[in-house]
Amino acid sequence: MFKLNTQHLFQISSEHGISKKEFESKANLIKPYLQKIHAQKQGFYSVIDDKNVVKSINDFAKNLKGQFDDIVVLGIGGSALGTICLQQSLKNLFENCHSCESRNLKSSNSKIPASAGMTEKEKNPNLHIIDNIDPELISELDQILDYKKTLFIVVTKSGSTPETLAQYFYFRQKCDNQKLNPKKHFVFITDPKLGLLRKIANEEKIPIFDVPENVGGRFSVLTAVGLLPAKLIGINIEKLLKGAQKMRDLFLSENFAKNLSFQIATIQYLLSKKQKTITVMMPYAQKLIKFSDWYRQLLAESIGKAQDNNGKTINVGLTPINSLGVTDQHSQSQLYMEGPNDKFFIFIKVLNHGQKIPIPYAPELEYLKNVDFQKLLHTEMQGAMQALTKNNRPNILIEINKIEEENLGELFMLFEGSIAFLGEFFNINAFDQPGVELSKILTKKLLGQKSSNRLSLRYSLL
Repeated sequence: MFKLNTQHLFQISSEHGISKKEFESKANLIKPYLQKIHAQKQGFYSVIDDKNVVKSINDFAKNLKGQFDDIVVLGIGGSALGTICLQQSLKNLFENCHSCESRNLKSSNSKIPASAGMTEKEKNPNLHIIDNIDPELISELDQILDYKKTLFIVVTKSGSTPETLAQYFYFRQKCDNQKLNPKKHFVFITDPKLGLLRKIANEEKIPIFDVPENVGGRFSVLTAVGLLPAKLIGINIEKLLKGAQKMRDLFLSENFAKNLSFQIATIQYLLSKKQKTITVMMPYAQKLIKFSDWYRQLLAESIGKAQDNNGKTINVGLTPINSLGVTDQHSQSQLYMEGPNDKFFIFIKVLNHGQKIPIPYAPELEYLKNVDFQKLLHTEMQGAMQALTKNNRPNILIEINKIEEENLGELFMLFEGSIAFLGEFFNINAFDQPGVELSKILTKKLLGQKSSNRLSLRYSLL
Protein backbone atom coordinates (compact mmCIF):
# COMPACT_ATOMS: atom_id res chain seq x y z
CA MET A 1 0.00 0.00 0.00
CA PHE A 2 1.42 3.36 -1.10
CA LYS A 3 -0.61 6.56 -0.98
CA LEU A 4 -0.11 10.30 -1.49
CA ASN A 5 -2.55 12.31 0.65
CA THR A 6 -3.01 15.99 -0.25
CA GLN A 7 -6.14 16.75 1.77
CA HIS A 8 -4.45 19.25 4.09
CA LEU A 9 -2.78 21.05 1.20
CA PHE A 10 -6.03 22.41 -0.20
CA GLN A 11 -7.22 23.68 3.19
CA ILE A 12 -4.53 26.38 3.28
CA SER A 13 -5.43 29.97 2.36
CA SER A 14 -4.65 31.03 -1.22
CA GLU A 15 -1.83 33.30 -0.01
CA HIS A 16 0.15 30.36 1.31
CA GLY A 17 -1.34 27.31 -0.37
CA ILE A 18 -2.62 26.12 -3.71
CA SER A 19 -6.09 25.18 -4.84
CA LYS A 20 -7.01 21.86 -6.35
CA LYS A 21 -7.72 23.72 -9.58
CA GLU A 22 -4.19 25.19 -9.65
CA PHE A 23 -2.77 21.78 -8.88
CA GLU A 24 -4.62 19.96 -11.64
CA SER A 25 -4.07 22.73 -14.19
CA LYS A 26 -0.50 21.52 -14.72
CA ALA A 27 -1.60 18.05 -15.86
CA ASN A 28 -1.12 18.99 -19.51
CA LEU A 29 2.63 19.38 -18.90
CA ILE A 30 3.26 15.71 -18.13
CA LYS A 31 3.59 14.61 -21.75
CA PRO A 32 5.99 17.34 -22.96
CA TYR A 33 8.06 17.07 -19.78
CA LEU A 34 8.37 13.30 -20.18
CA GLN A 35 9.51 13.83 -23.76
CA LYS A 36 12.22 16.21 -22.57
CA ILE A 37 13.31 13.80 -19.83
CA HIS A 38 13.55 10.94 -22.34
CA ALA A 39 15.62 13.16 -24.64
CA GLN A 40 18.21 13.62 -21.89
CA LYS A 41 18.76 9.84 -21.82
CA GLN A 42 19.22 9.72 -18.07
CA GLY A 43 19.53 6.17 -16.78
CA PHE A 44 18.08 6.35 -13.27
CA TYR A 45 14.71 4.93 -14.34
CA SER A 46 15.99 2.28 -16.80
CA VAL A 47 18.99 0.88 -14.92
CA ILE A 48 16.61 -0.91 -12.54
CA ASP A 49 15.76 -3.35 -15.35
CA ASP A 50 19.34 -4.61 -15.75
CA LYS A 51 19.13 -8.27 -14.74
CA ASN A 52 22.80 -8.84 -15.54
CA VAL A 53 23.82 -6.49 -12.73
CA VAL A 54 21.58 -8.31 -10.27
CA LYS A 55 23.00 -11.68 -11.34
CA SER A 56 26.58 -10.43 -11.04
CA ILE A 57 25.91 -9.08 -7.56
CA ASN A 58 24.17 -12.27 -6.43
CA ASP A 59 27.02 -14.43 -7.75
CA PHE A 60 29.63 -12.23 -6.10
CA ALA A 61 27.78 -12.26 -2.77
CA LYS A 62 27.32 -16.02 -2.88
CA ASN A 63 31.05 -16.56 -3.33
CA LEU A 64 31.84 -14.31 -0.35
CA LYS A 65 29.27 -15.73 2.06
CA GLY A 66 30.75 -16.36 5.49
CA GLN A 67 34.22 -15.00 4.68
CA PHE A 68 33.97 -11.60 6.38
CA ASP A 69 32.89 -10.25 9.76
CA ASP A 70 32.93 -6.63 8.59
CA ILE A 71 32.21 -4.81 5.35
CA VAL A 72 33.44 -1.22 5.02
CA VAL A 73 32.03 1.08 2.35
CA LEU A 74 34.38 3.93 1.45
CA GLY A 75 32.53 6.73 -0.34
CA ILE A 76 31.01 10.15 0.06
CA GLY A 77 27.81 11.92 -1.01
CA GLY A 78 25.80 9.87 -3.47
CA SER A 79 28.28 7.02 -3.12
CA ALA A 80 27.27 6.53 0.51
CA LEU A 81 23.95 8.16 1.44
CA GLY A 82 21.75 5.62 -0.34
CA THR A 83 23.57 2.71 1.27
CA ILE A 84 23.30 4.34 4.69
CA CYS A 85 19.56 4.64 4.10
CA LEU A 86 19.25 1.00 3.03
CA GLN A 87 21.04 -0.21 6.14
CA GLN A 88 19.16 2.03 8.55
CA SER A 89 15.76 1.32 7.01
CA LEU A 90 15.91 -2.40 6.36
CA LYS A 91 18.17 -3.83 9.07
CA ASN A 92 17.82 -3.92 12.84
CA LEU A 93 18.74 -0.47 14.16
CA PHE A 94 21.17 -1.96 16.66
CA GLU A 95 22.58 -4.69 14.45
CA ASN A 96 26.16 -3.45 14.57
CA CYS A 97 26.04 -3.60 18.37
CA HIS A 98 26.00 -7.40 18.18
CA SER A 99 28.88 -9.68 17.39
CA CYS A 100 28.81 -11.49 14.07
CA GLU A 101 27.79 -14.69 15.89
CA SER A 102 24.76 -13.18 17.62
CA ARG A 103 23.36 -11.03 14.86
CA ASN A 104 20.80 -11.76 12.11
CA LEU A 105 17.74 -11.03 14.24
CA LYS A 106 14.63 -12.61 12.79
CA SER A 107 12.95 -9.22 12.82
CA SER A 108 13.33 -5.86 14.48
CA ASN A 109 10.89 -7.11 17.13
CA SER A 110 12.49 -10.48 17.87
CA LYS A 111 14.57 -11.07 20.98
CA ILE A 112 15.88 -14.35 19.62
CA PRO A 113 18.98 -14.25 17.42
CA ALA A 114 18.10 -15.82 14.09
CA SER A 115 21.70 -16.96 13.84
CA ALA A 116 20.96 -19.71 16.36
CA GLY A 117 21.64 -22.96 14.54
CA MET A 118 22.89 -21.15 11.43
CA THR A 119 26.11 -22.06 9.70
CA GLU A 120 28.91 -19.51 9.42
CA LYS A 121 28.05 -18.97 5.75
CA GLU A 122 24.48 -17.91 6.64
CA LYS A 123 25.53 -15.06 8.91
CA ASN A 124 25.57 -11.44 7.79
CA PRO A 125 28.56 -9.22 8.50
CA ASN A 126 28.61 -5.78 10.09
CA LEU A 127 28.38 -2.91 7.62
CA HIS A 128 30.29 0.32 8.28
CA ILE A 129 29.85 3.24 5.87
CA ILE A 130 32.69 5.76 6.07
CA ASP A 131 31.43 8.89 4.33
CA ASN A 132 33.85 11.43 5.77
CA ILE A 133 37.58 12.00 6.20
CA ASP A 134 37.46 13.00 9.86
CA PRO A 135 40.64 11.49 11.39
CA GLU A 136 38.77 10.25 14.47
CA LEU A 137 36.28 8.40 12.28
CA ILE A 138 39.10 6.71 10.40
CA SER A 139 41.21 5.87 13.45
CA GLU A 140 38.34 4.54 15.56
CA LEU A 141 37.24 2.24 12.76
CA ASP A 142 40.83 1.08 12.44
CA GLN A 143 40.81 0.10 16.11
CA ILE A 144 37.90 -2.34 15.78
CA LEU A 145 38.67 -4.05 12.47
CA ASP A 146 40.23 -7.44 12.03
CA TYR A 147 41.60 -6.82 8.54
CA LYS A 148 41.80 -10.51 7.78
CA LYS A 149 38.00 -10.63 8.12
CA THR A 150 37.18 -7.30 6.44
CA LEU A 151 36.01 -6.48 2.90
CA PHE A 152 36.33 -2.91 1.60
CA ILE A 153 33.91 -1.59 -1.03
CA VAL A 154 35.38 1.54 -2.60
CA VAL A 155 32.76 3.69 -4.33
CA THR A 156 33.37 6.74 -6.48
CA LYS A 157 31.46 7.62 -9.64
CA SER A 158 34.47 9.37 -11.17
CA GLY A 159 37.08 6.95 -9.89
CA SER A 160 39.05 9.99 -8.77
CA THR A 161 37.19 11.51 -5.80
CA PRO A 162 40.05 12.74 -3.54
CA GLU A 163 38.38 11.93 -0.21
CA THR A 164 37.52 8.39 -1.27
CA LEU A 165 40.96 7.77 -2.74
CA ALA A 166 42.55 9.01 0.49
CA GLN A 167 40.42 6.52 2.42
CA TYR A 168 41.29 3.75 0.00
CA PHE A 169 45.05 4.25 0.12
CA TYR A 170 44.97 4.40 3.93
CA PHE A 171 43.14 1.10 4.32
CA ARG A 172 45.01 -0.44 1.41
CA GLN A 173 48.26 0.26 3.24
CA LYS A 174 46.84 -1.39 6.37
CA CYS A 175 46.02 -4.50 4.36
CA ASP A 176 49.35 -4.48 2.55
CA ASN A 177 51.15 -4.30 5.89
CA GLN A 178 49.43 -7.55 6.83
CA LYS A 179 50.26 -9.04 3.42
CA LEU A 180 46.58 -9.46 2.54
CA ASN A 181 45.61 -10.08 -1.07
CA PRO A 182 43.83 -6.94 -2.38
CA LYS A 183 41.84 -9.08 -4.84
CA LYS A 184 40.18 -10.74 -1.85
CA HIS A 185 39.72 -7.72 0.41
CA PHE A 186 38.71 -4.94 -2.00
CA VAL A 187 35.98 -4.40 -4.57
CA PHE A 188 35.54 -1.20 -6.59
CA ILE A 189 32.38 0.48 -7.88
CA THR A 190 33.19 3.21 -10.38
CA ASP A 191 33.02 4.57 -13.94
CA PRO A 192 32.90 1.89 -16.67
CA LYS A 193 35.97 3.23 -18.47
CA LEU A 194 37.82 6.06 -16.77
CA GLY A 195 39.35 7.07 -13.44
CA LEU A 196 42.15 5.92 -11.17
CA LEU A 197 40.12 3.12 -9.57
CA ARG A 198 39.45 1.59 -12.97
CA LYS A 199 43.17 1.74 -13.74
CA ILE A 200 44.10 0.07 -10.44
CA ALA A 201 41.45 -2.61 -10.89
CA ASN A 202 42.66 -3.44 -14.38
CA GLU A 203 46.29 -3.65 -13.27
CA GLU A 204 45.71 -5.66 -10.08
CA LYS A 205 42.65 -7.69 -11.12
CA ILE A 206 40.56 -6.29 -8.26
CA PRO A 207 36.83 -7.07 -8.63
CA ILE A 208 34.91 -4.12 -10.05
CA PHE A 209 31.32 -3.08 -10.71
CA ASP A 210 30.19 -0.23 -12.94
CA VAL A 211 28.28 2.94 -12.18
CA PRO A 212 26.46 3.52 -15.50
CA GLU A 213 27.72 6.59 -17.35
CA ASN A 214 24.23 8.09 -17.54
CA VAL A 215 23.48 7.74 -13.82
CA GLY A 216 24.77 10.48 -11.52
CA GLY A 217 26.03 9.69 -8.05
CA ARG A 218 23.00 11.01 -6.19
CA PHE A 219 20.74 8.87 -8.41
CA SER A 220 22.85 5.72 -8.05
CA VAL A 221 21.34 3.96 -5.03
CA LEU A 222 19.57 1.42 -7.26
CA THR A 223 22.78 0.54 -9.11
CA ALA A 224 25.64 -1.57 -7.77
CA VAL A 225 26.46 1.41 -5.53
CA GLY A 226 23.58 0.52 -3.22
CA LEU A 227 22.69 -2.98 -4.36
CA LEU A 228 26.04 -4.66 -3.69
CA PRO A 229 26.45 -3.70 -0.02
CA ALA A 230 22.72 -4.26 0.50
CA LYS A 231 22.96 -7.80 -0.83
CA LEU A 232 26.01 -8.55 1.30
CA ILE A 233 24.08 -7.78 4.50
CA GLY A 234 21.03 -9.81 3.54
CA ILE A 235 18.71 -7.25 1.93
CA ASN A 236 16.46 -8.58 -0.84
CA ILE A 237 17.57 -6.47 -3.80
CA GLU A 238 15.06 -8.08 -6.17
CA LYS A 239 12.19 -6.77 -4.04
CA LEU A 240 13.87 -3.37 -3.81
CA LEU A 241 14.02 -3.15 -7.60
CA LYS A 242 10.49 -4.49 -7.96
CA GLY A 243 9.19 -1.56 -5.92
CA ALA A 244 11.26 0.88 -7.95
CA GLN A 245 9.89 -0.59 -11.17
CA LYS A 246 6.32 -0.18 -9.97
CA MET A 247 6.89 3.50 -9.20
CA ARG A 248 8.86 3.98 -12.43
CA ASP A 249 5.85 2.83 -14.41
CA LEU A 250 3.78 5.50 -12.67
CA PHE A 251 6.54 8.07 -13.30
CA LEU A 252 6.28 7.34 -17.03
CA SER A 253 2.48 7.57 -17.03
CA GLU A 254 0.79 10.55 -18.69
CA ASN A 255 -2.15 10.08 -16.32
CA PHE A 256 -2.00 12.90 -13.76
CA ALA A 257 -3.85 10.90 -11.08
CA LYS A 258 -1.31 8.05 -11.33
CA ASN A 259 1.90 10.04 -11.68
CA LEU A 260 2.78 10.72 -8.06
CA SER A 261 6.26 12.01 -8.94
CA PHE A 262 4.74 14.67 -11.15
CA GLN A 263 2.20 15.58 -8.47
CA ILE A 264 4.91 16.19 -5.87
CA ALA A 265 6.98 18.25 -8.31
CA THR A 266 3.91 20.29 -9.22
CA ILE A 267 3.20 21.05 -5.57
CA GLN A 268 6.78 22.10 -4.86
CA TYR A 269 6.98 24.29 -7.95
CA LEU A 270 3.66 26.05 -7.34
CA LEU A 271 4.49 26.62 -3.68
CA SER A 272 7.90 28.03 -4.61
CA LYS A 273 6.03 30.80 -6.40
CA LYS A 274 4.44 31.60 -3.03
CA GLN A 275 7.82 31.86 -1.28
CA LYS A 276 7.77 28.29 0.05
CA THR A 277 11.38 27.58 -0.87
CA ILE A 278 12.20 25.24 2.03
CA THR A 279 11.12 21.61 1.91
CA VAL A 280 10.93 19.82 5.26
CA MET A 281 10.79 16.04 5.03
CA MET A 282 9.51 14.57 8.28
CA PRO A 283 9.10 10.81 8.51
CA TYR A 284 7.41 9.52 11.63
CA ALA A 285 9.68 6.48 11.63
CA GLN A 286 13.13 6.19 13.15
CA LYS A 287 14.21 3.88 10.36
CA LEU A 288 13.49 6.50 7.67
CA ILE A 289 15.53 9.43 8.99
CA LYS A 290 18.40 8.45 6.69
CA PHE A 291 15.98 8.50 3.77
CA SER A 292 15.57 12.20 4.51
CA ASP A 293 19.38 12.54 4.46
CA TRP A 294 19.47 10.90 1.04
CA TYR A 295 16.70 13.18 -0.25
CA ARG A 296 18.50 16.24 1.09
CA GLN A 297 21.38 15.76 -1.33
CA LEU A 298 19.04 14.81 -4.17
CA LEU A 299 16.99 18.00 -3.86
CA ALA A 300 19.83 20.40 -3.04
CA GLU A 301 22.27 19.38 -5.77
CA SER A 302 19.65 18.84 -8.43
CA ILE A 303 17.58 22.01 -8.10
CA GLY A 304 20.02 24.58 -6.68
CA LYS A 305 21.26 26.19 -9.90
CA ALA A 306 22.60 29.58 -10.98
CA GLN A 307 21.43 29.41 -14.59
CA ASP A 308 18.51 27.97 -16.50
CA ASN A 309 18.77 25.97 -19.70
CA ASN A 310 18.81 29.18 -21.73
CA GLY A 311 21.84 30.55 -19.89
CA LYS A 312 19.82 33.08 -17.93
CA THR A 313 20.95 33.73 -14.34
CA ILE A 314 18.12 32.72 -12.02
CA ASN A 315 19.78 31.43 -8.80
CA VAL A 316 16.93 29.06 -8.10
CA GLY A 317 16.75 26.36 -5.46
CA LEU A 318 14.72 24.57 -2.82
CA THR A 319 16.42 24.16 0.55
CA PRO A 320 15.90 20.71 2.12
CA ILE A 321 15.56 20.15 5.85
CA ASN A 322 15.40 16.68 7.33
CA SER A 323 13.29 16.31 10.42
CA LEU A 324 12.14 13.32 12.48
CA GLY A 325 8.83 12.76 14.15
CA VAL A 326 8.23 12.85 17.01
CA THR A 327 11.74 13.87 18.03
CA ASP A 328 11.72 17.21 16.25
CA GLN A 329 8.30 18.21 17.52
CA HIS A 330 10.37 19.02 20.60
CA SER A 331 13.18 20.83 18.79
CA GLN A 332 11.89 22.45 15.59
CA SER A 333 8.11 22.75 15.69
CA GLN A 334 8.15 26.17 17.37
CA LEU A 335 9.90 27.53 14.28
CA TYR A 336 7.62 25.61 11.96
CA MET A 337 4.45 26.88 13.62
CA GLU A 338 5.31 30.53 14.26
CA GLY A 339 8.45 31.31 12.27
CA PRO A 340 8.64 32.49 8.65
CA ASN A 341 5.98 30.90 6.48
CA ASP A 342 8.48 29.75 3.87
CA LYS A 343 8.26 25.97 4.28
CA PHE A 344 6.49 23.04 2.66
CA PHE A 345 6.21 19.84 4.71
CA ILE A 346 6.32 16.24 3.49
CA PHE A 347 5.19 13.81 6.20
CA ILE A 348 5.82 10.08 5.86
CA LYS A 349 3.65 7.67 7.82
CA VAL A 350 4.26 3.95 8.27
CA LEU A 351 0.95 2.23 8.93
CA ASN A 352 2.41 -0.94 10.40
CA HIS A 353 5.53 -0.71 12.57
CA GLY A 354 5.47 -4.42 13.34
CA GLN A 355 4.60 -5.76 16.78
CA LYS A 356 2.40 -3.39 18.77
CA ILE A 357 3.98 -2.42 22.08
CA PRO A 358 1.40 -1.42 24.71
CA ILE A 359 2.08 1.47 27.05
CA PRO A 360 1.69 0.27 30.67
CA TYR A 361 -1.26 1.83 32.45
CA ALA A 362 -0.60 4.55 35.01
CA PRO A 363 -3.37 6.58 36.72
CA GLU A 364 -1.38 9.76 36.09
CA LEU A 365 -1.59 9.08 32.33
CA GLU A 366 -5.24 8.14 32.03
CA TYR A 367 -5.38 9.47 28.45
CA LEU A 368 -2.87 6.79 27.42
CA LYS A 369 -5.03 3.93 28.69
CA ASN A 370 -5.24 1.17 26.06
CA VAL A 371 -2.82 3.07 23.81
CA ASP A 372 0.27 1.49 22.24
CA PHE A 373 3.40 3.23 20.97
CA GLN A 374 2.33 3.03 17.33
CA LYS A 375 -1.02 4.68 18.03
CA LEU A 376 0.70 7.42 20.04
CA LEU A 377 3.18 7.99 17.22
CA HIS A 378 0.42 8.24 14.61
CA THR A 379 -1.72 10.49 16.79
CA GLU A 380 1.14 12.90 17.41
CA MET A 381 1.76 13.10 13.66
CA GLN A 382 -1.91 13.81 13.04
CA GLY A 383 -1.84 16.57 15.62
CA ALA A 384 1.28 18.10 14.07
CA MET A 385 -0.27 18.11 10.60
CA GLN A 386 -3.50 19.65 11.83
CA ALA A 387 -1.61 22.34 13.74
CA LEU A 388 0.45 23.25 10.67
CA THR A 389 -2.69 23.40 8.56
CA LYS A 390 -4.42 25.71 11.03
CA ASN A 391 -1.34 27.95 10.83
CA ASN A 392 -1.49 28.00 7.01
CA ARG A 393 1.64 25.88 6.61
CA PRO A 394 1.22 23.65 3.51
CA ASN A 395 1.81 19.95 4.02
CA ILE A 396 1.21 16.58 2.40
CA LEU A 397 1.35 12.99 3.63
CA ILE A 398 2.90 9.89 2.10
CA GLU A 399 1.60 6.65 3.59
CA ILE A 400 3.27 3.26 3.24
CA ASN A 401 2.09 0.01 4.74
CA LYS A 402 5.40 -0.95 6.32
CA ILE A 403 9.13 -0.47 5.95
CA GLU A 404 10.31 -3.19 3.60
CA GLU A 405 12.36 -3.47 0.43
CA GLU A 406 9.53 -2.97 -2.03
CA ASN A 407 8.16 0.15 -0.37
CA LEU A 408 11.63 1.64 -0.03
CA GLY A 409 12.27 1.02 -3.72
CA GLU A 410 9.06 2.90 -4.46
CA LEU A 411 10.15 5.81 -2.28
CA PHE A 412 13.54 6.10 -4.00
CA MET A 413 11.98 6.18 -7.45
CA LEU A 414 9.14 8.48 -6.38
CA PHE A 415 11.53 11.24 -5.41
CA GLU A 416 14.07 10.67 -8.17
CA GLY A 417 11.22 11.07 -10.62
CA SER A 418 9.93 14.17 -8.87
CA ILE A 419 13.38 15.76 -9.23
CA ALA A 420 13.39 15.10 -12.97
CA PHE A 421 10.03 16.87 -13.29
CA LEU A 422 11.15 19.74 -11.04
CA GLY A 423 14.06 20.31 -13.39
CA GLU A 424 11.59 20.79 -16.22
CA PHE A 425 9.37 23.11 -14.19
CA PHE A 426 12.33 25.34 -13.39
CA ASN A 427 13.88 24.87 -16.86
CA ILE A 428 17.21 23.77 -15.40
CA ASN A 429 19.52 20.78 -15.69
CA ALA A 430 18.64 18.66 -12.66
CA PHE A 431 21.43 16.19 -13.36
CA ASP A 432 24.61 18.25 -13.05
CA GLN A 433 26.23 20.17 -10.16
CA PRO A 434 28.69 22.75 -11.51
CA GLY A 435 28.59 24.67 -8.22
CA VAL A 436 30.63 22.04 -6.36
CA GLU A 437 33.61 22.27 -8.70
CA LEU A 438 35.06 25.57 -7.46
CA SER A 439 35.66 24.34 -3.91
CA LYS A 440 37.41 21.26 -5.31
CA ILE A 441 39.70 23.40 -7.45
CA LEU A 442 40.53 25.69 -4.52
CA THR A 443 41.15 22.75 -2.19
CA LYS A 444 43.62 21.25 -4.62
CA LYS A 445 45.26 24.65 -5.07
CA LEU A 446 45.66 25.00 -1.31
CA LEU A 447 47.25 21.55 -1.24
CA GLY A 448 49.68 22.56 -3.95
CA GLN A 449 48.10 20.89 -6.99
CA LYS A 450 47.76 23.04 -10.09
CA SER A 451 44.20 23.73 -11.16
CA SER A 452 45.05 22.50 -14.65
CA ASN A 453 45.07 19.00 -13.20
CA ARG A 454 41.53 19.24 -11.85
CA LEU A 455 38.92 16.72 -12.81
CA SER A 456 36.64 17.53 -15.68
CA LEU A 457 33.10 18.51 -14.76
CA ARG A 458 31.85 15.28 -16.24
CA TYR A 459 33.95 13.25 -13.87
CA SER A 460 33.47 15.29 -10.70
CA LEU A 461 30.20 13.57 -9.84
CA LEU A 462 30.28 12.23 -6.29
